[in-house]
Amino acid sequence: MSRLLAKLFALPPDDLLHDAIYRRLWTSILISSLGGQVTMLALPLTAAVLLDASPTQMGLLTAMEIAPFVLLSLPAGVWLDRVRKLPVYVVGEGAIALVVVSVPLAWWMGWLSMVWLYAAGFVMGCIHVTAGSAAQIVLTQVVARERLVEAHAKNALATSGAEVAGPGLAGALIKLVGAPLALLVDAVLLVFSVAILRGVQVQERLDRRADRRFWADLRAGLGFVRGTPLLVVLAVTVGAWQMCYHAAVVVQILFATRTLGLNESQIGLCFVGLGVGTVLASTLGHRLSARVGPGPCLVIGTGVCGIGWAALALAPANAMGVAVFALMLFCFGVGAVLIFINFLGLRQAVTPAPLLGRMTSTMRWLILIPAGPGALLGGWLGEHVGLRAALGTAGTGALLLALLAWYHPVIRAARRLPQPEPEDKFYGVEALVRSPPDEVR
Repeated sequence: MSRLLAKLFALPPDDLLHDAIYRRLWTSILISSLGGQVTMLALPLTAAVLLDASPTQMGLLTAMEIAPFVLLSLPAGVWLDRVRKLPVYVVGEGAIALVVVSVPLAWWMGWLSMVWLYAAGFVMGCIHVTAGSAAQIVLTQVVARERLVEAHAKNALATSGAEVAGPGLAGALIKLVGAPLALLVDAVLLVFSVAILRGVQVQERLDRRADRRFWADLRAGLGFVRGTPLLVVLAVTVGAWQMCYHAAVVVQILFATRTLGLNESQIGLCFVGLGVGTVLASTLGHRLSARVGPGPCLVIGTGVCGIGWAALALAPANAMGVAVFALMLFCFGVGAVLIFINFLGLRQAVTPAPLLGRMTSTMRWLILIPAGPGALLGGWLGEHVGLRAALGTAGTGALLLALLAWYHPVIRAARRLPQPEPEDKFYGVEALVRSPPDEVR
C-alpha cells in the first residue's frame, strides 16, 4: 500500500517542486493562503454582522483596499526596479500580520468601527502594492520564463488547496470565537510564511547607476506598457473584468446572509465550492492554456465568472439558491484561475527583466483603476436597486466582455508565451534605460 501511494503521489522528474527554492516559495504561498481564507471571510463578516454595515459601506471598504493601487502603484514600480524584491516581499508578509492583529485588538479595546476597518483595508492595500508586486517578480527570478504559466498554475494550486480546506474551517472558527478573534489565525500563519521565506537566495541584477532619474524611469515604464499592444489589450480586458468582479464581491456576502439566510459556518461550507473550482482550474488550466493558447484561455475564464454571477442573480431564496451560491463560487474559482495564470504569464514573458517592477506596478494600477468604481457601483445598486441587480450587472458585463475579447485579434493571436521585447525598443535617451552592471544578490 505504501508503495502504491508513493507511486500515486510521486512528482514527475521535471516538476518545479523538485527545485528547493521554488518549493519554499510554494510552501509559503500555501501557508499564507490558509490564513487568507480566514481574513477573506472574517473581515467582511465583521463589517456586515458585527458592525451592521450597509451595502454602500461594504463597497467603500473594498474601495479603500483598492485606492492604494491607484495612488501608489506607479512610483512603487520605479522603486521596485531599484531594490531587491525578496526582502520587500518578506517584510510585507510580516506587516500584513500586524495590520490583521489590529482588528481583534481594536474590538477587545472597544475601538472597532467601520472607520477602523477602512484604515486597516487602506494600509493592507498599501502593503500589497509593493509586497504583492515584489512577490510576482520573485517568481521570475526562480522559474524560467517559458514555464511561467505552469508556475502560476502550481501557485494557484497551493492557493486552491487552502480554499478547499480553509473556508469550512474558517467558518467554524468564526462561529466559535467570533470574526475579529479568528483573524489572529491569519496573523500566526503569516509569521510562519515569513519564517519559511527568510534565508532564501535568489539571483538578481540591480541597477546601481548614479544618474537615475525618477520621472524618466517612470515614463519609461509607462512607455513600455503603452507601446506593447499585448499589454494594452490585457490591461483593458482584465481591468473591465475587475470592475465586474468588485461589483459582485461587495454584495455576495450580504446576499448570502440577508437573502439566503446563511450563518457564518454555512457560508464557510459554501466557500468550499470556490476551493474545488480553483483546484480544478489549477490542475487542468496549464493543459488548457497549452491547447487553446493563453489568450483564449483567459477569455474562457472571463465567461465562466460571468455565468456564475448571472446565475446567482436569478437564484431563488431557498435551498436551491444556496446551491447556486456554491456554484457561483465554483465558477469564480475556475474563471479567476484561468484568467490570472495566463494574464500573469503573458505580461511577465513579454517584459525584459530591468522593467519588471515598473511593468508589474503599471499593469496592477491599470487593471485596478476600474475596481474602485465597480465596488462603489455594486454597493449603490445593492442598496438602492437590490442585491440581485448588482450581481446581474456583474454577470452580464463579464459575459459581454468575454464575447468582445474572444474576437479581438491580439487576444486570439496569443497562442503561446511571447519572447521578451528588446530592452531599448520603447525608450529614448531621456529614459536612461540601458543595461546596468551585473550584480548578483
